[in-house]
Amino acid sequence: MLYKMNRRKFLTYISCGCCGFVLNSCSTAPITERRQLKIVPEAKLNAQAAEIYEKIKEKEKLSKDTKKLDEIRDIGNRMENAIGEYFYKKKINDPTANFDWEYILIDNKKVRNAWCMPGGKIAVYTGILDVTKNINGLAAVMGHEIAHAVAKHSVERASRGTLLNIGTQIIDIASGGKLSQVNQTTGMNTIGLLSQLGIMNPFNRKQESEADYLGMIFASLSGYDIRETVKIWERMKEFNKGKAPPEFMSTHPSADNRIKKINEWTKKIILDYPPIKV
Repeated sequence: MLYKMNRRKFLTYISCGCCGFVLNSCSTAPITERRQLKIVPEAKLNAQAAEIYEKIKEKEKLSKDTKKLDEIRDIGNRMENAIGEYFYKKKINDPTANFDWEYILIDNKKVRNAWCMPGGKIAVYTGILDVTKNINGLAAVMGHEIAHAVAKHSVERASRGTLLNIGTQIIDIASGGKLSQVNQTTGMNTIGLLSQLGIMNPFNRKQESEADYLGMIFASLSGYDIRETVKIWERMKEFNKGKAPPEFMSTHPSADNRIKKINEWTKKIILDYPPIKV
């Protein structure tokens, strides 16, 4: 009986504490105004990202194609300026104000990818250049990756993961350890898998779609032709040749869904977010 009373008290205290924590940590994503949860300090993630970025520069083979790297930097600089000017004119706090922008080109034709770490640390792989084809295509990809950082998606994911772990522990205690028993019996993290499919993956797909939208806005503000964006995903679909996993198993929307939404957004973004004078 003493154990049950203590457990109930524990759950009451921790639940109240979590609720208060969550309510005090809500904010919104820039432009889309989607509500976000942020309980992990952004400065901490930025510092960690900077350390990892330095290690990547040491480990990976960096391209000697200075012309292409200059092209990447030029696109990035134009986006940096356009994003900063947009938020300044709207009298909104610039989410990139504390960024320390940096760009590298990794020599790896097998990897069709690019990414932007928290704080503006960007990498482009030479493999993605077969997909981007031109300046506008490269701007579309970089705009998408920069959008992840501008919208603080890494902070949001880390916060969600922290909250999910706390919630799982609370449920495990409330059930007398039955969740742990399920994991031991099946030999796998059943709860983690269900959480991934039912919570984190759909949430990540929402972030990816938001990055598509914001990335097109940033590319348009920077003076690039965002009509190239849909062609990127059409080419990517051809490269993947139908090998992509089912959408519910993936953190990314399907290529078909992306193409549909991008086509729906293009004309309105061109009209609402014309090139901005810096």
